[in-house]
Amino acid sequence: MRTAFLPTTPTTPTTPTTPTRLAARITINDLVAAIQRRDISSRELVEASLRRIEADNRQINAVVLTCADRALDEASRSDARVAGGAQVRPLEGVPILIKDIEDVAGLVTTHGSLLYSSAPPATQDGLVPARLRAAGAIVVGKTNAPEFAFEAYTSNRLFGSTRNPWGLNWSPGGSSGGSGAALAAGLAAVATSTDGGGSIRIPAALCGLVGLKPTNGIVGRSPIPSWIDLSTDGPMAHTISDIEILLALSKGPVDGDPSAVPLWEPRHDRPRRLLAAPRTYDWGPLPAPVAQAFDRALGACESELSLPIELISPADICSGGNPDLDWFTICCTEQAHQLGRELLAERADDFDPVFLEYMHRGLATSIEDYLDARRRRFAYVRQLDELLGSDSVLVTPTLVTEGFLPDGRMTATSDAGVDPAILNTVLQNITGHPAITLPAGTLDNGLPFGMQLTAPRFHDGTLLSLGREWETARPWPMTAPGYAPFAIGSL
Repeated sequence: MRTAFLPTTPTTPTTPTTPTRLAARITINDLVAAIQRRDISSRELVEASLRRIEADNRQINAVVLTCADRALDEASRSDARVAGGAQVRPLEGVPILIKDIEDVAGLVTTHGSLLYSSAPPATQDGLVPARLRAAGAIVVGKTNAPEFAFEAYTSNRLFGSTRNPWGLNWSPGGSSGGSGAALAAGLAAVATSTDGGGSIRIPAALCGLVGLKPTNGIVGRSPIPSWIDLSTDGPMAHTISDIEILLALSKGPVDGDPSAVPLWEPRHDRPRRLLAAPRTYDWGPLPAPVAQAFDRALGACESELSLPIELISPADICSGGNPDLDWFTICCTEQAHQLGRELLAERADDFDPVFLEYMHRGLATSIEDYLDARRRRFAYVRQLDELLGSDSVLVTPTLVTEGFLPDGRMTATSDAGVDPAILNTVLQNITGHPAITLPAGTLDNGLPFGMQLTAPRFHDGTLLSLGREWETARPWPMTAPGYAPFAIGSL
């Protein structure tokens, strides 16, 4: 079984690279408890975050804006609340970074685009930033994102490319790559993320983090996403405990979202089996290093999760269409028409060329082709529903690549633009199923390898339970080598 996804040609066995520096599992709850005990102040945490950003952000370019004076003022007010005996909130005094497609009142939201480089500050918080701030979190800055969060890498003409702390010659992925790189470098305790086609799970996998795309509808959406039915906020963090608290604080409906679920609480049902596949769509065999890493991960699943593994093919997951290409049809069309034909023509020089090409593709898509892609979603959902039932979980590599360059090139001689064949993350946005990526070792080039679990819809709690088992059995480093975790003893 363990060689099922290896190439048919012989390969030289490789020894997995296991980081030796495993920091204590410091969680958000630990930081808040320390503030409550007054072992540390919020101001000290915020100062530490700003200090780290100043020292370490130059080489990774994860943070594109800081708001030091404002953050320190909010930290002082938080400390005064605690000293005055007020109830300590779930994120009391915790420094956070916000992805630069989400609004924070008083800060500019650029969407990674020259189009908004001189935009006025936002007048109110976006939905999830508002919920996290209401829980006591303190915004220290914003993180880089590709233009309009459209790419699987994080590079734009306004702020440049973000680099992966695990290897500066590599991308941290996208579109939440700035947040992923910031967490992997220990620049803050929390960084927000969104997922419309893998934008949480891609950087989480490449940066050695946990990333959860919740079932669509668990987290309300406001304003209307550019990709209307596909996008959701979700958590990316160091530990399952952090994922759980961030999901609990983010979830819930919002007025105006017709797909939001009114009430949802996680059920931690244990699956009956794991279904293992190399890809969610058959783009061909896995590259040897990815196949070997996945093979090791499946072996660990057998030994650590004690669940039977059944090997399946991509055709068992999805047939009768290509969800990856349908995703591009839907997203290009919806994004292009949201921006508008006139704006795309008048401001063409301000857009990234790769993004602009996608927008031209969207404008050229016929209404028939767009609606056909939308209708095929129902068949994809049905097939995945029937495959998983109520008691199975699908296991795949999160990404089918060892990595790519910070500017989005797959190789030094190729053009920018990530090949859709490297993603196992798009189907879940099309169908709405929850998916989590977990660190599962490292690849030959030193980057983390991410293992993705996909559960039946609304069985997000199952993924959290399996993630906790995996984390207990196979703990991973809290940060990339050379960076200190955002923990009290190392601030």
